[in-house]
Amino acid sequence: MSEFKRIPPEQAHALREQGAVVVDIRDPQTYAANHISGSQHLDNHSIPDFIRNADLDAPLVVVCYHGNSSQSAAAYLISQGFSDVYSLDGGFELWRTTYPSETAKSVSE
Repeated sequence: MSEFKRIPPEQAHALREQGAVVVDIRDPQTYAANHISGSQHLDNHSIPDFIRNADLDAPLVVVCYHGNSSQSAAAYLISQGFSDVYSLDGGFELWRTTYPSETAKSVSE
């Protein structure tokens, strides 16, 4: 069984540029206020559909606030059959300071 890998924003950015899926596990309001451009929000309600419809072999980068909760989520996704999972060290906060122009706000829903 494989394990997730912890990566810095620069490596996550390169993976994203190569087509990796980026998922954000922060609370919905925080995600809506600002998130990595192109990322998907995942929570306890959306994760079953995400898993069911995902390519389990595609690279997957998990993002939280500071890089702690994403490690648990990455381990969970590995246990669900994903084979190439990464946890973003420093989380969204470090991404935001490293790549400020590559964040987005959700349109009101």
